[in-house]
Amino acid sequence: MTTAPPLRGVISYPVTPFDPDTGALDLPGLRRLTGDLVAAGSHAVAPLGSAGESVYLTESEWDAVCETTLQTVAGRVPTLVGVAHFSTEGTVRRARVAARNGATAVMVLPLVYWQLTDAELERHFATVAAATDLPMVLYNNPATSGVDLTPDRVVALARRIPQLTMVKESSGDVARFRALRERSDGALSVYNGNNPVALDAFRAGAAGWCTAAPCLVPAWCLDLYDAAVRGEAERAEAVFGPLLPLLEFLVGRGLPRAVKAGLGLLDRDAGPPRPPQLPLPAGETEQLRRLLGRLDASGRAPLR
Repeated sequence: MTTAPPLRGVISYPVTPFDPDTGALDLPGLRRLTGDLVAAGSHAVAPLGSAGESVYLTESEWDAVCETTLQTVAGRVPTLVGVAHFSTEGTVRRARVAARNGATAVMVLPLVYWQLTDAELERHFATVAAATDLPMVLYNNPATSGVDLTPDRVVALARRIPQLTMVKESSGDVARFRALRERSDGALSVYNGNNPVALDAFRAGAAGWCTAAPCLVPAWCLDLYDAAVRGEAERAEAVFGPLLPLLEFLVGRGLPRAVKAGLGLLDRDAGPPRPPQLPLPAGETEQLRRLLGRLDASGRAPLR
């Protein structure tokens, strides 16, 4: 018997703003961005993923971003906190911080340097799951983690770890959404983390879409979800077609630098990405301006 998942719909990922002069956290900017995502209608907010540059934060900065984001959301929508760390101890610590600050769920990406065995991965996930009472999202993103957790591996883990009830699948292989649901007998809720396959993922039964795109074009993302869940195929295609070039651009240029460049174009500056990343080059920023301008012409995403 399955229960309703605590997360659904458009799960928005805020970037982490930095002061352009000092490089320090810009917590007032984070509050504004988080508040904007909630006000725009996001179904959930998910700080401290790859878009939030979690791997480039000190532990005290990580804690400040977690606390600030969750306090700003203030329970208005669910929250999913990315707690990945290279060590199990570090991941456990972050999961407990997220729980203390009222997170709805935690998300665990297996960050690895040495390739881990199945036994090591299971111990890692099980130890993190046992550290809090929160449900856990297993995050599969082979492009960033170097680990590909196939549906069979994920389902085997979920059968032994009761708190592992959700999966964020970012491989881009749409067949995995249906496979995860079928092989778990519907016990696992599956979320898409690969922007360019968003529509196909909804068609394949994804419960939600984890994306930083709402930082720039929230109405487009929400329209796509609404059309998809209502089964309005023509409307969904009409929204997704114009949106797809922007989604491909954001993924292709790297989420932090591309989203921050877009926020600058929208007069909502979030500072630069943190080194070693560099800001988006001028030519690509101009390309992004044109992409946002084309969406603006439809009346959904105002470009100021």
